[in-house]
Amino acid sequence: MGKYVTVSAKIPEDLRRRARELNINISRLIRVAIEREVKLREEELLRKMAKEASQVLRKIPQAELVKAIRETREQR
Repeated sequence: MGKYVTVSAKIPEDLRRRARELNINISRLIRVAIEREVKLREEELLRKMAKEASQVLRKIPQAELVKAIRETREQR
């Protein structure tokens, strides 16, 4: 990881106290939760893009797709 930024969240004082009593690293927990949510949203976006690409590719005749793929392979 490169640079870091500070984010903050307001939580009830009682919740903070209870988390500390349970030795919960709040910073780590927030970081992990954000990483998990970002990954989930990125995967969701990729699924959406793949679905859209699939719909576009269905409109192209299969023979044309095969020809384009073979031509691309030959260029390597």
